[in-house]
Amino acid sequence: MQRAGRHGRQPPEGGPMENGVGQEPGTPEPPGPAAPRAPRSRPRLVFHTQLAHGSPTGHIEGFTNVKELYAKIAEVFDISPTEILFCTLNTHKVDMQKLLGGQIGLEDFIFAHVRGETKEVEVTKTEDALGLTITDNGAGYAFIKRIKEGSIINRLQTVSVGDSIEAINDHTIVGCRHYEVARMLRELPRAQPFTLRLVQPKKAFDMIGQRTRTGKSPGEGRVTSGKETLRLRTQGPPVLEEGPSPSEEEAARRVDDLLESYMGIRDCELASTMVEAAKGSPSVAQLAQGLDSVLGEFAFPQEFVAEVWAAVCHPKGEKE
Repeated sequence: MQRAGRHGRQPPEGGPMENGVGQEPGTPEPPGPAAPRAPRSRPRLVFHTQLAHGSPTGHIEGFTNVKELYAKIAEVFDISPTEILFCTLNTHKVDMQKLLGGQIGLEDFIFAHVRGETKEVEVTKTEDALGLTITDNGAGYAFIKRIKEGSIINRLQTVSVGDSIEAINDHTIVGCRHYEVARMLRELPRAQPFTLRLVQPKKAFDMIGQRTRTGKSPGEGRVTSGKETLRLRTQGPPVLEEGPSPSEEEAARRVDDLLESYMGIRDCELASTMVEAAKGSPSVAQLAQGLDSVLGEFAFPQEFVAEVWAAVCHPKGEKE
């Protein structure tokens, strides 16, 4: 559909164009050179970055998704993008509450955590649940986001939050999403030992010996200051938008808790996507249909979808 001009007249189909305005054949040229159209101003978004274990400060810009962001960081520090395990915002520590997801505040400082030592650990699955919560970096690496106190993994002192899972029984899982890795671990038989090959982030001096187990936090996965953020998308260009409202953050946190409970993963961006889908769905059935169309690979169970819809549309404590 063509948009009418300032005076409502449509340019004739196939007619000559001058500076984007249609002219009818035979119309005399306007006197003098036409003034060039002023380009639409776009903010230049430049972010500061460092390697988490220590480096000079670099500057990156011009990325549209997480993979491109990693490539820009790698270019600045002359490393391979595959060396980057994950990034945190505004802290060099392995802090799972400050993970870089799909949103970056315009004033956030990006710290890249790169590959450190590789280690192998033998695990015997004496219970159905290992006590791991898994997330991924959006660029091919799944890593440990939480270790449950008193769990099987908790008793293995060599395993830490932030460790990337590179292989299970010599079967590489690089390139797998977090939910796929969680499913593989759930399906391992009980009482049969298996081996995890892990890669820990390279540590600075003040981080050596640190073993973090994160507890639940109301703001987990969200590092925003209420100002504009850059939202990265898997497809399409990034967009500038206002930070989420307190109610949206709370809804996303509830959905993220459900993801951990049902699937053993945490993913703030996935949770936010599901909140948006639930807000636009008048029923559980329509939410299930919508999620299948865009997130079918997750194979969400029906009871999980029902809980998501209830958590977003009818949270406890609110009047119907």
